[in-house]
Amino acid sequence: MEIAPSARERSAEALSAAHLDRAVAAIRDDGFVVLEEIIAPDHLDPLRERMDQDSQRLIAAERWGGAGGLPGHLQQGAPPFAPFVHRDIVANPFVMQVSHALLGDGFFNNFYSGNSNCPGSGTQPLHRDSDHLWPGLEQAHPAAQVVVNVSPHDTSEENGSVELWPGTHLITDVGSVPDAETEAARRAVVPPVRGNARKGSVLIRDMRLWHRGVPNRSDRPRHMIAMIHNIRWFHRSRTVTFARGCESAFPDCALDHNAVFTDEPIDYLLLGTG
Repeated sequence: MEIAPSARERSAEALSAAHLDRAVAAIRDDGFVVLEEIIAPDHLDPLRERMDQDSQRLIAAERWGGAGGLPGHLQQGAPPFAPFVHRDIVANPFVMQVSHALLGDGFFNNFYSGNSNCPGSGTQPLHRDSDHLWPGLEQAHPAAQVVVNVSPHDTSEENGSVELWPGTHLITDVGSVPDAETEAARRAVVPPVRGNARKGSVLIRDMRLWHRGVPNRSDRPRHMIAMIHNIRWFHRSRTVTFARGCESAFPDCALDHNAVFTDEPIDYLLLGTG
């Protein structure tokens, strides 16, 4: 589902009750929702240029990442320093509203990285990013973690928009990598869709949703910045490091940013790969 905030919602920096209900219902039922064009384009153009440059460094080093570690797919951190960190990326009010409604008070972020799908890439194995917290349940538990993916440019079938499998976050009897027979059976019931999104849009998805990277047939990398919002009682494995000088992008809000700021160099390209 795609939700485009109205001019009134944009002015108030808040979704209407009806739009918020639709967004939450989409994540609970389908496992994902797209909030359309909620980030300023002029915040994204320099970011894309920098990420293109960084991709070339990783490609040259053959630092392939993501599911399957296939050539063409990079686990690529977004630059965590000025002028690339903005409030509408790291603390977007519309995203905060949806995550808060799903996860409740005290939810926190513990990830700031991303992935890049490069020209000539292959098809990743179908997978989910996290399993159910309590295995063996007949009915899936509510969302405890959601991935927030920012599109710094248009994403489409041409440049390898992510493949999403609606409703699979509710399947409790399949592991993190479905086999070919399970994939075929699910495809016959509910086929996958593509996470196409216009520049400045945000895809929010349940961590348990089946998905995969598919070939990028364009001539430029397809980037997606990633954050992970966690329910308040989830294990805090790390803080998120940003360069000093970015503090104003992290206002007091419903989200616990779980961030630290440093004057030291940050090896951001490989953050989140271990």
